[in-house]
Amino acid sequence: MPAVRPPWAEPPRVRGRSRQRFVDKNGRCNVQHGNLGGQSSRFLSDLFTTLVDLKWRWNLLIFLLTYAGAWLAMAAVWWGIASLRGDLRRPPEPGHRPCVANVHDFPSAFLFFLETEATIGYGHRYLTERCPEAIGLFLLQSLLGSLVDAFLVGCMFIKMSQPKKRAETLVFSRAAVISPRDGRLCLMFRVGNLRNSHMVSAQIRCKLLQGRL
Repeated sequence: MPAVRPPWAEPPRVRGRSRQRFVDKNGRCNVQHGNLGGQSSRFLSDLFTTLVDLKWRWNLLIFLLTYAGAWLAMAAVWWGIASLRGDLRRPPEPGHRPCVANVHDFPSAFLFFLETEATIGYGHRYLTERCPEAIGLFLLQSLLGSLVDAFLVGCMFIKMSQPKKRAETLVFSRAAVISPRDGRLCLMFRVGNLRNSHMVSAQIRCKLLQGRL
C-alpha cells in the first residue's frame, strides 16, 4: 500500500531540476528584464531610486568611492591653490603670508580639507584673507559637501528603513488547498507572524501561475 503524504508536507521536487521561486520571501518577483532596446538610460534619470534598489554591496561601494573621490579631488584643488600662491616653498619667503596657514604639501592640504569639511577645526591650519579664490573655494566646498551628504546619507537611510527582512519572521503554510467557501472554490493558505508586535493595515498580494504539465 503506498504511503500517504500528509497535506502539510512539502511538495515533492522534480528530479533533475531545482525549483525556482517566482516570488522571493521578501516579496520581490524573481524576474529578469532583457531586451530593453536602449531603455537602460531611463534608470539614470531617476538616480536616487536606482541607488536605493541596488544591493547593499554596490551601495557601500558607491558610498565609499564617492566620498574618497570627492575628498581627494578637493584636497588636490587646495594643494593647487597653495602651489600657485607659492605657499609650498620651503623655507617660505620673508613676509610671505599664505592663503592657508601650515599647508606645505598634499597630505597637509588633505588634512585641512577634512578638518573644514567635518567641522573639526583643530586650529593649526586655518584660512586667511589673503586670496579670494580660497574663500570662494571654501564656500563651494560647503555647498557641494552638503549636497553629497544629503544625497548619499538619505539614500542609505531609506534603504535601511525598508522592511525587506520583515518577511523573514512571516511563515506560510507549506501547502495550499482549494476548498469551497461561500459557494465558490477558493485557494487558501495560512500566514503566521512570529513576532509579538501587531501588524497594522497589512496587505497580502498573491500571484497565481497556471501552466500545463
